[in-house]
Amino acid sequence: MIVVCNYEEVTALSHGARSFLGNEDGTGVAVAAPPSYRIAVEALLPRLSGDFSLNTLAEQEEVEKALRLIVSHLRETMDSHVLATHAAAEEAVSAYFDYAHALTVLDRVEAVGSEMSALVELLTGQSASEEMRESFQFPD
Repeated sequence: MIVVCNYEEVTALSHGARSFLGNEDGTGVAVAAPPSYRIAVEALLPRLSGDFSLNTLAEQEEVEKALRLIVSHLRETMDSHVLATHAAAEEAVSAYFDYAHALTVLDRVEAVGSEMSALVELLTGQSASEEMRESFQFPD
């Protein structure tokens, strides 16, 4: 299943992922996060060049996990910029748009996950087991 992303969304997610990992110029330190969180975001970063495919439900869940972490980080960044300056400050507005674009992609990936789960259940007559999450392939 293909998740379509426009340039602004890809840019916001890339910025958010690099900031989360501490790889963004001008940021102090990376987010103190468990290794599994960092691994999820690191795995998503190379895919952030445009539209991307989700071939299994397990893959969709990993991408959704990484997006949730990035969106949460961008929300905290936006909040801190608004509180440090004011709502109309350039940094606050830019942070809002990064957050909003990332949130939009997260919503899209959640919807794809719901569709994938429903298709597995429809085609197999049961909820997706752990094995099915890994092996049931969805074509683009």
